[in-house]
Amino acid sequence: MKVGILTIGNELTSGKTADTNSSFIARQLNAQGWQTSVIMSVPDDEDAIKKGLNYIMSLSEAVVVTGGLGPTADDITTSSIATAFGLRIYTDQAALKHIRDRFEKFHLKWTANNEKQAHAPEGAETIKNPVGMAWGYFLKRDEKIIAVVPGVPSEVKRMVPDYIIPILRKEFQDAAGYMESRTIKLTGITEANVDQVLADIDFGSLGVNIGFYPNFPEIQIVLTATATTEEEAKERIRTAHEHVAERLKQYIFAYDRDTLEGIVAGALTDKNLTLAVAESCTGGLVTDRLTDVPGSSVFLERSVIAYSNECKADLLGVPQDVLKEFGAVSEKTAVFMAEGVRKLGKCNLGLSTTGIAGPAGGTVEKPVGTVFIALADGTRTFCRNYTFRWDRRRNKTMMSQAALMLLNRYLTGKLHER
Repeated sequence: MKVGILTIGNELTSGKTADTNSSFIARQLNAQGWQTSVIMSVPDDEDAIKKGLNYIMSLSEAVVVTGGLGPTADDITTSSIATAFGLRIYTDQAALKHIRDRFEKFHLKWTANNEKQAHAPEGAETIKNPVGMAWGYFLKRDEKIIAVVPGVPSEVKRMVPDYIIPILRKEFQDAAGYMESRTIKLTGITEANVDQVLADIDFGSLGVNIGFYPNFPEIQIVLTATATTEEEAKERIRTAHEHVAERLKQYIFAYDRDTLEGIVAGALTDKNLTLAVAESCTGGLVTDRLTDVPGSSVFLERSVIAYSNECKADLLGVPQDVLKEFGAVSEKTAVFMAEGVRKLGKCNLGLSTTGIAGPAGGTVEKPVGTVFIALADGTRTFCRNYTFRWDRRRNKTMMSQAALMLLNRYLTGKLHER
């Protein structure tokens, strides 16, 4: 089955906002074994929307539309679609109640134009939005489906897999079959190396499609199989996964919707362990990722951003002679930081980072991207040293990834002294 994607918004066609929705939706379609026939962005202009929609529908059995469902004057997607097909617009009362309830919940001032977010073309069925205001809808025209959702990426990421994909599978059952997919998440290896390691595996003969999707700082491998029976599709994925895991197991940290911080948080909670974090070069990024996980207060006792040498010495107990002889970016300093923050928080574990994010500050011995990461448990202290090659922001992201991976390996019994 061929499905087109139409993203709408002046912010997209002006280049002010990157269109991340199209790539996400295309991956979701690909995971179903469907072909993305065309991806198009148009401005908030009725004529452009109508022409874009007509063109995509000429190439596709369905089209997924994002954007232009808000309350402002330039949000004209619904009126444009209604005009294109000669339909009237109606107000969905369930959607309107949802919007009013959210305004009341967050103590927002109601204005009349917000009712526009509950509008849909006559004959369309609305689609719930569990994370935002405006609902989506889908419309059948000429045996084709037009599915429309808001343009906010976080809303697209919930509504497309949870609602749009099931709707398309139901409406086009002959094209659906039984589909099974698995996303394998890796870190510490490049996309080129992943491709090389797996190059001699004939996934086609296994009845499986494979896709490589860099999602910094990780690489995602997506395996997809479609078959006439559910068990056959699952068996194809199991076989393909075994081939991948056999060769890349040391780099695999998660599957499907799981995240590294979520896995670490779950392990700490399950083991009833508490954690204190001392960050220098990462500036709180490790802690930020951990506190993105609901319930992180169960295991995270405290976090310290020890950026200066004075803070490292005064708060964490790093000896001045260590800082003077070995420097702030050193194994000894990282070890003292991890042990110091663990004692300070009276925790089971202490985790530390100290490094050079760049672009300045590097030397021949310690180039930009150097980081020392330490983990102390009261009996042993592990320390690892890495050198990354990115810009400042991505170096910090990679350093936080390495810190969480160190913690993850410890929690899964895969971290050993050396």
